[in-house]
Amino acid sequence: MAWRDGKASYGKLLLFVFSITLGVAAVVSVHSFSRLLKENIALQSKSLLGADYVIESDKPVNDKVQGIMDSLGGSDAKEINFLSMAAFPNNNGTKLMEVRGVEGGFPFYGELETNPSSAKSSYVNNGALVDATTMLQLNLKTGDSIKLGAVTLPIAGALENVPGSTSVFGAIAPPVLIPFQFIEATGLVQTGSRIEYKYYFRADEGQDMALLSEKVEPVLDAEEADLDTHLSEARRLGRRYENFGRFLNLVGFIALLLGCVGIASGMGIYVQMKIKSIAVLKCLGASKKQSYLIFFVQIACMGIVGGLLGTIIGYGLQQLFPLLLGDLIPVEVDVALSLQSVVLGLTLGLAMSVLFALYPLMKTLYVSPLQALRVVQETKTRSKRATGLVGLGIILFVFGFSYWLLGDLLRSLFFVVGLLVVFLILTAVARFFMALLKRFFPYSWGFVPRQSLKNLFRPQNQTLVLVLSIGIGTFLISTLYFTKDMLLEKAAIEDSANSANMILMDIQSQQMEAVSGTIEASGLPIIDKIPIVTMRVETLNGRHVEDIRKDTTSQVGRWILNHEFRVTYRDSLIGSEKVLEGDWVNSFNSEGDIPISVSSDFANMAKVTIGDPVSFNVQGRIMNTVVRSIREVDWSRLQPNFSVVFPSGVLENAPQFGVMTLQTPDDDTSAKLQQTLVRDFPNVSILDLKRILSLLEDILGKIGWIINFMAFFSIFVGIAVLMGAIYSSKHQRVKQGALLRTLGAKTSQILKMIAIEYTILGFLGAFMGVVLAVLGSGLLAWMLFDTTFAPSAVPFIVILPAITFLVFALGVGNSMGIVRNSPLTVLKKEKE
Repeated sequence: MAWRDGKASYGKLLLFVFSITLGVAAVVSVHSFSRLLKENIALQSKSLLGADYVIESDKPVNDKVQGIMDSLGGSDAKEINFLSMAAFPNNNGTKLMEVRGVEGGFPFYGELETNPSSAKSSYVNNGALVDATTMLQLNLKTGDSIKLGAVTLPIAGALENVPGSTSVFGAIAPPVLIPFQFIEATGLVQTGSRIEYKYYFRADEGQDMALLSEKVEPVLDAEEADLDTHLSEARRLGRRYENFGRFLNLVGFIALLLGCVGIASGMGIYVQMKIKSIAVLKCLGASKKQSYLIFFVQIACMGIVGGLLGTIIGYGLQQLFPLLLGDLIPVEVDVALSLQSVVLGLTLGLAMSVLFALYPLMKTLYVSPLQALRVVQETKTRSKRATGLVGLGIILFVFGFSYWLLGDLLRSLFFVVGLLVVFLILTAVARFFMALLKRFFPYSWGFVPRQSLKNLFRPQNQTLVLVLSIGIGTFLISTLYFTKDMLLEKAAIEDSANSANMILMDIQSQQMEAVSGTIEASGLPIIDKIPIVTMRVETLNGRHVEDIRKDTTSQVGRWILNHEFRVTYRDSLIGSEKVLEGDWVNSFNSEGDIPISVSSDFANMAKVTIGDPVSFNVQGRIMNTVVRSIREVDWSRLQPNFSVVFPSGVLENAPQFGVMTLQTPDDDTSAKLQQTLVRDFPNVSILDLKRILSLLEDILGKIGWIINFMAFFSIFVGIAVLMGAIYSSKHQRVKQGALLRTLGAKTSQILKMIAIEYTILGFLGAFMGVVLAVLGSGLLAWMLFDTTFAPSAVPFIVILPAITFLVFALGVGNSMGIVRNSPLTVLKKEKE
């Protein structure tokens, strides 16, 4: 019976299947791609690292670390890398690059990809491999020269891929490979330079990387070195993409929930149309259970078909993700359809369609046989207990699935509560709107607008389902737009005379005056001269760092114990700081412990507060300090910020180097100044903040493509719900249209009624979505980004009218059949 009835009503059911299909496709595509990405990172972890494991240090290793490396068989390759400005004499170009001096046959896994391919072996004699993108940007070719400090080398070829260089960081400081023996000759390894020493190892067959980490890493930590295995590299990269994947999973899950809202609403209309058929079945002896199961089986089959189709479409969608994300993905992902994806799609389709259809299906249990003759009206529609259990089941399933996606109980709870709040607000707005229309109906208006407004609260109206589906889709898109705006604004460079857009780093103390003179000779003002002194934490609250490292119960962060801090001294706060606790001390020239100011991050990780003593090792000299203030630092501001700040009058005579900030009016002036500085001061590194900001916009743009793609999926599901609702109520609308035309209404009048109805519904849903996005983004700005939120006008002037027009066009387009049938045909059919 379910099969026979389904065949007769396949058109109505097909659109509900489409709703489930799109939702399942969204979830399956993202979840499957995230899993495949993680698996591929794990499989290619050796190629990403270039070795089985590597020992790293930011200074030359001591005898103990050297002894450990010797006990492991000695390193098979080694590398020194640092950031430096590179000059290209052939075209006067300059670029901040990551200089990597390598020897020993690195990489052991993966491939050094160069153009020409012979360059990967020929460069080791007397050449350099320059990042391929940089060569295109600066119009360089093989045979041109690159100048790094005091060394000038011919470019042997373009470097297309090298293990150990991340694509995101490489966009800011692309790699250049040179032979190891030229590193010292460059003269760029100086005080304050951020140098990294790496020693690469090939493991013996069957060597346990986890055991190696467990035994060796604690010893290396104590000696200010670090061990990275290919397994830890895979975990680190996996975590980097995990949160992004989880977020997209939730967006896809919301799309699926929207499809389920369409199922619930559509089934409500569908069951209402089947009341007479159910009554006839009961007259013929069908039980409550039988009449219920007829439609339950239909819904279950819809869920399975929708899940299967969604899985297939999700597989197709996965092919797009590598193209949209581009070089943000560290490995090549082989997209494949797995058994896990099929099971996930089928389970989701079946579970969600059945869960959301249970509520409207309960109505079939209370249909009286006398309703076949229209002798009685329905007296009871649903059991309160059953309704409550169905509602609880839906909430528990959504919570459980959210927890499976997020892996965090609190975040899952917030997601479910947030989703419920949005659903409840949109439901309340739709019901309040209908109540207002009834209470203050404009009886004085003309016939067409009156009929249109009545359609919004008549029986079997579509107001609630469309406001929900359109509102949530618009809410997602607008929130993502606002969030992207906030991220860019946090990193944006203020366009003012006191805001720097260029930072010069690693300036030696003896160069400060000469560099200042060069900048001033270019007619540019120097905004800040910032002295920097390097030091390490020696003791915290009287406990030596060695004792803290050995204490397995200590909660002090390893970063505090191992990090070489770059600190400054000054007599005032800067714009990115504010004092949270204690008092700012601007100068100190007496005996006793030196008062310092620490960032809130430092205080939390070091477990120190106001009045706690901290001692630092400043290149062999111990300085005793006491925490006098804790600052909140806005690290997202593109300017030099510091975890530890000393007062003036203390560090002036300590070995130090400098940082300068300045503002350049345009790109040409910036380029000319960089050429001069690189020529005269090759050790000075230059950060062009405008270029970094444009790279950040590009990265956010690529991520935004994927996020918006998934958000628009929610809109597509909303469209499917809209079409399903229109199709389900088409029978009633055809009859209504026939009656209106019998009473003298014109075709144009009926179309105007439909146009007004769908325009109001589209505007109401889209408007509430944008308003909720403003509120949600305001909460994000306050709770997460800690910034002032100023909503953009784009969602109001672009998204709102676009979605309103879309709903209008679909509503009118799908309703054209209502006015094509003659009144006589419709009434004859109704009589039959």
